[in-house]
Amino acid sequence: MSDLAPGVWADLVGQEPAVAVLRRAAAAAEAGRRGEPGTGMTHAWLLTGPPGSGRSTAARAFAAALQCPRGGCGECPACHTVLAGTHADVEVVNTRRLSIGVDDARALVSRAARYPAGGRWQVMVVEDADRLTDQAGNALLRAIEEPTPHTVWLLCAPAVEDVLPTIRSRCRHLSLRTPPTEAVAEVLVRRDGVDPAMAAFAARAAQGHIGRARRLATDEDARLRRHAVLRLPLSLGELSGALQAAGDLVDAATAEANEQAATLATAEAEEMRRGLGVGPGGRQPAGAAAALKDLEKEQKARATRTKRDAIDRALVDLAGFYRDVLAVQAEAAVELVNDEMRDAVIGVARASTPESTLRRIDAILAARTAIGANVAPLLAVEAMTVGLRRG
Repeated sequence: MSDLAPGVWADLVGQEPAVAVLRRAAAAAEAGRRGEPGTGMTHAWLLTGPPGSGRSTAARAFAAALQCPRGGCGECPACHTVLAGTHADVEVVNTRRLSIGVDDARALVSRAARYPAGGRWQVMVVEDADRLTDQAGNALLRAIEEPTPHTVWLLCAPAVEDVLPTIRSRCRHLSLRTPPTEAVAEVLVRRDGVDPAMAAFAARAAQGHIGRARRLATDEDARLRRHAVLRLPLSLGELSGALQAAGDLVDAATAEANEQAATLATAEAEEMRRGLGVGPGGRQPAGAAAALKDLEKEQKARATRTKRDAIDRALVDLAGFYRDVLAVQAEAAVELVNDEMRDAVIGVARASTPESTLRRIDAILAARTAIGANVAPLLAVEAMTVGLRRG
């Protein structure tokens, strides 16, 4: 692979400095395997960056580069299987639950101790390292601190502070940035075949979040839900209207989350029944009922997280609206995130002050924090709308 060929890094948008670091590390790892001197590679990494920056994409691409004899060509079986999630020596751990528990962590440590089947590296990717419980983090600590010579740990989290101090101090930190709007739009056009005008809108509206941009560009329902959220600042005249708007926001996010969860849950349950040999009429072999009950419990936990994530996305969109309001009030020469709502943004800006806009942004951030701390979403959003109304 030439230095200019994108290879496995093609979908890592706007992260050229990080890609350069990971390329050098993969080259150093290959040199070390051949017994040659090399620097830049370590056995434990912490990849951080804002939501949508591509932390997991970077981790998977780096894993592919480590398994590829050519440093991530993007064409060989090793690259294809890593990116597809089927490589025997790459374990990817993510969770749709609220946390990663100690049992999961111990299983991961056991897996990490195996010798790689392909003879290169045993790569352990933890996409949600910020969701490790204290017990789980302590279970991983020794394995990260003293890894076997063939094991590489790749941990992903939004920020360094989200990871236990004992773990982050033993990792090499690599920070990713929010991708530029133009770069996100380009990848939507190139990879997903999105119309350039739609790609530009989605990239701007998603504020650099690649996955969110793709959904906005390809899902009309997602665009309609976002538009409804952005109408909330225009519904704050009466307290009853503000509380109704809060309920509508939570209801819409709940409906979206339930739809996603139900589709996935049905497929998972059917697959498990087939695997367990559950026969016609519900005849179940020994242990099947307990396994299905555990699956149902996990699905409920995942549905809770999906709902909170959907509400959080709505609050991020709302914060983006008030960011635009503040930009207008400050006469800042910046692109509006919600340029299609310019008239509404200008109207709110003229009817308020920069100080009140900052208080409203604080109210949104407080709601996000409260929901993250397990406060009932409706209660947190109602408190937020009251704060928005007061300004």
